[in-house]
Amino acid sequence: MHKSEGFAPIVKSDARVLVLGSLPGQRSLTDQAYYAHPQNAFWPIMNDILGISGSYVERCAGRTASKVALWDVLQTSVRPGSLDADIRLETAAANDFSAFLCKYSRIEQIVFNGKKAEQLFHRLVPAEPFQHLHLIGLPSTSPAYAAMPFRGKLSAWKVGLMLVHSNNKRREK
Repeated sequence: MHKSEGFAPIVKSDARVLVLGSLPGQRSLTDQAYYAHPQNAFWPIMNDILGISGSYVERCAGRTASKVALWDVLQTSVRPGSLDADIRLETAAANDFSAFLCKYSRIEQIVFNGKKAEQLFHRLVPAEPFQHLHLIGLPSTSPAYAAMPFRGKLSAWKVGLMLVHSNNKRREK
C-alpha cells in the first residue's frame, strides 16, 4: 500500500502559534495545498477570523503574517482515502518537532485541527521537550466531521485563535 507524504510547514521565524492537522487528504495531496477540499472549513474560518483570503499563495502569506504556522503531525503514513480513521498507526511517522521547535523557538502554542491530530501528537511525539507549550484542541474543519455545523466550528476556532492572538499581542507590547 502507498504511503502518503506530508507537506513542508508554512512558517516564518516570528511564528507564535502552530496549527497542526493530522496528514493531508487525497485532494490536498493532488493539489499540493493544505486543506484543498472545497468543503473543508479551514480557509473560510481563517478568512472570517484573520481576514485571510485570495489565492492559496495569498492565504498562506496571510497566515504567516498573522504569526500562525501550519503543519501536520505526521510526516508519512499509509492512509487509503482521506479519512483520519483510515490512518494506519503502525505505518505512521511523526514530523521532527524537536528540530522544528528549536528552529522556530518563538512558538508558544500548538492548536490541533481535530481530535485525531491531537491524539497522534500525544501518541507519537515525546512530551518532555514540549511541556512549556500551551496546547489547544479545536474541532476538525474536515467535511467528514459533520457532527458540528460550520457555525459551531467557526465559534470554537474564533475563541481558540482569538485567545492565542490576544496573548501574542500582549507579549509584543
